[in-house]
Amino acid sequence: MTTTAPPPHRPGTRSARRSPVVRVARWSATHPWRALGLWLALVAGAMTLMALVPTQSMSDDDYGVGESGRAAEMIRDADLEQAPNEVVLVTAESGTLDRAAAEGAYASMRAAASSIAHVDAVGPPVWSEDGSAMLIPLVLEKGVDDLDATVEALQDTTADLADSHPELEIAQTGGESIGTQVDERVGEDLGSGESRSLPITFLIMIVAFGALIAAVIPVALAFSCVLTAMGLYAVVSALVPDSGSVASVILMIGMAVGVDYSLFYLKREREERRKGASTVDAIEIAAATSGRAVVVAGLAVIVAMSGLLLTRDTIFAGLAIGAMLVVAVAMVGSVTVLPALLGKLGRWVDRPRVPGLWRLNARIGRGGISKRLIGPVLARPKAALALSLGTLVALSAPALGMTLHAGTIDTLPQDIPAVATFQTVQEHFPAERPSLEIVARADSDGGATSAGLALESLAARAQSDGLASDASEVAVSEDGRTALLRLTATGAEGDDANEDAVAELRDTAVPDALGDIDGLTWAVGGDVAEAMDAQDAQRDALPLVVGFVLALTMLMMWVVFRNGAVALLTTGLNLLSVGAAFGVMTLVFQHTWAEGMLDFTSPGFLVDWVPLFCFVVLVGLSMDYHVFVMSRVREGMRRGLSTRLAVEYGVRETASVVTSAAAVMVSVFAVFATLSMLEMKQMGVGLSIAILVDATIVRLVLLPAALVLLDKRLGSLRRTAPAEELVPAA
Repeated sequence: MTTTAPPPHRPGTRSARRSPVVRVARWSATHPWRALGLWLALVAGAMTLMALVPTQSMSDDDYGVGESGRAAEMIRDADLEQAPNEVVLVTAESGTLDRAAAEGAYASMRAAASSIAHVDAVGPPVWSEDGSAMLIPLVLEKGVDDLDATVEALQDTTADLADSHPELEIAQTGGESIGTQVDERVGEDLGSGESRSLPITFLIMIVAFGALIAAVIPVALAFSCVLTAMGLYAVVSALVPDSGSVASVILMIGMAVGVDYSLFYLKREREERRKGASTVDAIEIAAATSGRAVVVAGLAVIVAMSGLLLTRDTIFAGLAIGAMLVVAVAMVGSVTVLPALLGKLGRWVDRPRVPGLWRLNARIGRGGISKRLIGPVLARPKAALALSLGTLVALSAPALGMTLHAGTIDTLPQDIPAVATFQTVQEHFPAERPSLEIVARADSDGGATSAGLALESLAARAQSDGLASDASEVAVSEDGRTALLRLTATGAEGDDANEDAVAELRDTAVPDALGDIDGLTWAVGGDVAEAMDAQDAQRDALPLVVGFVLALTMLMMWVVFRNGAVALLTTGLNLLSVGAAFGVMTLVFQHTWAEGMLDFTSPGFLVDWVPLFCFVVLVGLSMDYHVFVMSRVREGMRRGLSTRLAVEYGVRETASVVTSAAAVMVSVFAVFATLSMLEMKQMGVGLSIAILVDATIVRLVLLPAALVLLDKRLGSLRRTAPAEELVPAA
């Protein structure tokens, strides 16, 4: 295959009208202390906010959607909400529970718990049918904003009780306990992710640059972006509360894009200095090329993440805002503080050098390996296109069998004490299973009398038809307008039979029981219905989100490259990368073969919000490499190279950067695949596989082959750049 040397530098070409990115970069490079001072002030201010303003977490009210959301609102308005409660489970290791010893433990627990603040009552002991377990109900006060101290005091009391009764197994569980311990585990996972991702990323940067200072800069800048975004989100959380995963997402996305953007910029600046440019000129050239690509890529990620806001789901909104904040901060940092550091350090950025790695980096940076890899692709583009397409379609095929389900108690780490205890409680006490709530509201005061009678008949029918295992007495509000029936599901949490029961109640049983009463509105809610409605809402929003993200990213690519073929190709490549990731996620998490490798128990499904979130993240992140490679291809075409040689030039000149950036992203995401929370595992596997596929099969095979075959449709890429896009030269 015929090749040419890289296009020569064009001396004297300087934009008379610099773009804003170039002007900001030049100011930062020529005023480094001011730029660095402003950045440090931003980081310090954000960290101060994080310390002073606690991040607001989602409350039960934030989860309501659909019919279950209406039911929850009716129950709150009527003041018929259940008080928060905890339970203490008493069993014996031998399986035979000594009744006298258990009663003594109950008496001790009742005496100790009654003196704890916000404990409203200690109910009578509840025995299992076979007498092998006893439950101590603890009713907490309603309307208390923060029960953490109360739950912690109860846990300490339970621990003391267990120590004083070694012959018994005593453990506490409940919604508050599970929530507290899950939050603690998320914090531990976050710290573990930080401690593992930072050294791995730093090691990759050392290999990529062969110099310590150059390796430190991207990692330090990315970590400062993460801290800044967390501080800013603490303020925003007052409007968009945290579901518990926002900090993990900020760390995961922030470390990935923060290092990538710095890597793109720093690599180009070093390249231009090697060609003879001064430090400031090299920074300008990097700003006009890589800096501009960073801004476009960052905006693409932000646009993609904004699609989650269309779901009108508080969980997605929090994740989207957190990711958008950290990407925006990383984008700003890469075009401001990075030029300031490079301007101040000058050639010292390449010191101290790691001798062997420095020489290896220089050799790889000249595209020796990528040239050999891309040669066969460009020589036989049709065969390369067919082979790569076949591979990606095969990887995507398992996604056709993807099963989605809301997270359940089974998707939480089973080694969390409160989770393990809750599972045991469900085995011994079926009445502690999920609830089904039917609420009816009349137009006038006292109008709920007829509804109450009808609900009592409905309770008997639901139990006889196998829709519920138990029913409480019908509760009526003080004004007599609202009646509430609580049923206990027949299956444990996550059982499909519970969802069938909700569907039967909504479609047939409740309308039959209440439909003839004038002036009555009703709704079916409860734990099972809430999960079903959340999943239905996501399913309904999916086409809107996908269409919005693909349309806007396609429009962005057309605006940047002024070529419809490039825009359509971008969308197709994004979908193939996402499909491959979804296929691997389905193979890994819906089956059991990878359980030992990743230390999880397969629930047989993917947590429902993970694929949609991964989709928007992957579309945004894949734009990073696409914009970076296509910018170099266009650069070669504008300098007179044929399409084939321009593609070779673009891939060869970006190969080391894309490889290093992909290695960073894959390593960061892979770290999250080792954490204990199943949602984090699924996201980590999906994102790491997608980036790996995108940086290898897509960028080295599929994209070059497609560009060569689209030769006649790429004419607009050869047009002369506007004045503000011209690359400044030394």
